[in-house]
Parts: sequence; structure tokens; C-alpha cells
Amino acid sequence: MKQIYSLIVIVGFIAVFSSCRNGGGGELTGVPQRNFRAEVPFGMVYIPGGSFLMGQTDQDVTFAQIAQIRQVTVPPFFMDQAAITNSQYKQFVFWVRDSIAISNYLNDDKYYLHPKGATGNAGGRKYINWAYVKKYPVFNARKGQAGNAAKLDGLYYQGDDRVFDRNEIDVRLLKYNYSTLILRTAADYRNDKTKRRSDFILRDTVPVYPDTLVWLSDFSYAANEPMVQGYFSHPAFKNYPVVGVTWRQARAFTIWRTRYNEAYKDAHRLPHRLPYELPNEAQFEYAARGGRQGTDYPWGGPYIKNAKGCLLANFKPGRGNYTDDGGAYTVSVRSYFPNDYGLYNMAGNVAEWTSSAYNPSASTFVSDIAPTYEYEAKASDPEVMKRKVVKGGSWKDVGFFLQNSARTYEYQDTAKSYIGFRCVTSYLGRDIKDKN
Repeated sequence: MKQIYSLIVIVGFIAVFSSCRNGGGGELTGVPQRNFRAEVPFGMVYIPGGSFLMGQTDQDVTFAQIAQIRQVTVPPFFMDQAAITNSQYKQFVFWVRDSIAISNYLNDDKYYLHPKGATGNAGGRKYINWAYVKKYPVFNARKGQAGNAAKLDGLYYQGDDRVFDRNEIDVRLLKYNYSTLILRTAADYRNDKTKRRSDFILRDTVPVYPDTLVWLSDFSYAANEPMVQGYFSHPAFKNYPVVGVTWRQARAFTIWRTRYNEAYKDAHRLPHRLPYELPNEAQFEYAARGGRQGTDYPWGGPYIKNAKGCLLANFKPGRGNYTDDGGAYTVSVRSYFPNDYGLYNMAGNVAEWTSSAYNPSASTFVSDIAPTYEYEAKASDPEVMKRKVVKGGSWKDVGFFLQNSARTYEYQDTAKSYIGFRCVTSYLGRDIKDKN
């Protein structure tokens, strides 16, 4: 009997303690939430937070008077180990292509989700069943499956635009519609009672297909037709960095990548990551340095060759021996050795878009913690307001532009054969290096 009595007391104590932990007893216990465990996103590396001296070196005579060297602090984040490849960007293009084909041309109910027990969609919205699309591709008829070719005819070039009567996608039709909150603008007008939430929502429609003609337009009298014809489309270049992408296209990709990952998280009832974004200028320079202080290049420096005389990046060496570094144009995104953070080609191969707007004197007024100068340019703004910072130097640049501190700019609606991009996402929680 004593044992039974003791067992009853223990069970009762556990029940009371459990009820207190679950909000019983009038105690403040917080909202029940699932535990969150930080994960390293696929293809990314962890960049620990830290402080560094940001700014141009004394070799940059042009901006020596206005580009101040400042000590700044950057919070931890994740960054793509390498630039976005043709294959990765093509996944975005194909997703947009299939979405347009299903929504505007097929009108086939089998390609949409049908939740169990749903009697109708009051909002009139339908959601594509991507699992079904994977099993029954829109553009590839399988055995026993009726082809969609007749319905999709409107997606192809028509009439005189056709070559040899081949069915080729009219890439001008591939546009991505998205909306996102511009938090900086919302913060600037947070006390303005005349503003509505919709005033801070950016809605944009962006053509997603890369401009492959940049291989000709960027160079006068250069026989780069093979690059136009094959660089983005041929599988030989699948692991090469995507180029011919404007800043607006790069940002659209980051938003799509965020939504794409969130759809998976929602399906498995997992918490979201913070959004994917383009790195700001400070993040890019900090990551390029790889934790080293006062160095010229991602590999340290001050030389651009190793002890064996091999060039350490893809750029324009000497007087223009482009092949001396192993590639006449771009090379695979995982070429050469990574820096101390495990990042490939933070200098050379392709220069990369950042989220920062270009202002020659930005270093004099930005914050010293998580610094960046960003401006959301309107279509009516002068061109000078549409400049975005480009970092890293490229395959066609001389060695000066490969320096960690070097910065230049390009206009947000301009595509080039030597500019690509990579993504970052913020790390949630305390810096990993501070954890016991």
C-alpha cells in the first residue's frame, strides 16, 4: 500500500509540474513553439560574425580622398559557396516556364492541387501541384501520356520568327511576377499616418531569361557567337556561372528561391529561414577576406601567383593572355582554391552583384554595424540613382579589380557577360563560434 501511495504522490507531482509548464497555475510560461535547430542551407557555408577594416587600399589613388577605411562589424550569415551556376538559374527559368504554360496555356485541372474535403476555392486561386509536374513534365510527353504540344504552341516563336520550323520557346514571354516589402522605406515612414502598408510593397514583373547576346554586345568585333549559342543552353557549361543577368533579375531569383524553400518548409510544417538576398557590399568584402586582416586578395597576397608560378584566379593577366590562368572566358564555379571560409572565386571569374546602391562617399555616413547603403530606384529616377555596387572583378578585368576592397558599379537594368551573383541568408541566433 505504501508503494502504491508513493506512486500516486509522484504521478500527482508530475501532473502539477507539467500543468505549470504548459501555462497552468497562472504562471508565465511563454507560447509553445517547436524547437528550432539552425541548419546550413544546401550549397552554402557559414560566415562567422566579426569586425574588419573595410575600404580601399592606398593603391586606389582615384578615391583616396573620399573612400575612408573604417572598422565595421558584420553579423554572422550564410553565403553560397560559389556563384549561381547556369544549371541553378535554369531551374528558376524552367519553374517560370512551367508556371506560365500551366496557368496560361494548358488549363488542365490535373496540374493543380485538390485538398481533401475542399468544396471550392472562395478566393478563386489555384496552386500548381509540382509533384504532379515532376511526374508528368509539361514539355516532355511520356509513354501513355497525351502530349501537350498543341496547347503549348502559343509559347513558341511564331511566323517569321521561327528558324527551320523548330519549336523554340519565345523567351520574351518568360516573366516572373512577385511582391516584397521594402522594410527600409517602411521604417522611414513609420510615423506617417497617411501611409498604408501597400505603400511599402514593391510589385515587379521581371523577364527571367538571361541576355545571351551580351557575349557580342560587350565586345566590338569579337567572334563570340559560340558563347551566345551555347553558354547558357549547352550542358557543357552547366557548372559555369550564369551571366547576362541584370540586378533586377538577380533579386527576382533570390525572392523565388525564398518562396521555393518556404513551400517545402510549409509542406513539412517546418519553420522558415530568413529570406535569401543578394549580399551587401560589407558582407561581400568581409566574406572575401576569409577572416584575414589587411590582405589584398581572398587568398591573402600580395601576389596573384602561388609559389609554383600558377595564377590564383581567372582574370586578365599581363597584357591580355587570357588563357594563362586556365580559361579564355569563364571557368567552372569551383575552380581554383577556396578562401579560408570555403568560398570559391570571390575574386575573378565573374564580378558579382550586391544589394548595395553605389555612392562614392557611402563609407562616410553608413553605420559601423551591418553597414550598407541601399536605395530602391524608381523607373522615373535619373540613371545615377540606379547604380549598384559590383564586387570581385571578372575574367576580363585586370588584377587591380580583384582586390578585396575594389568596388565598381553597373546599372540595375544592365546585363553583362562578366557579372553574375550569389546569395546570402542571415543566421538565426547566436554566433556559432560563441556556443559551448
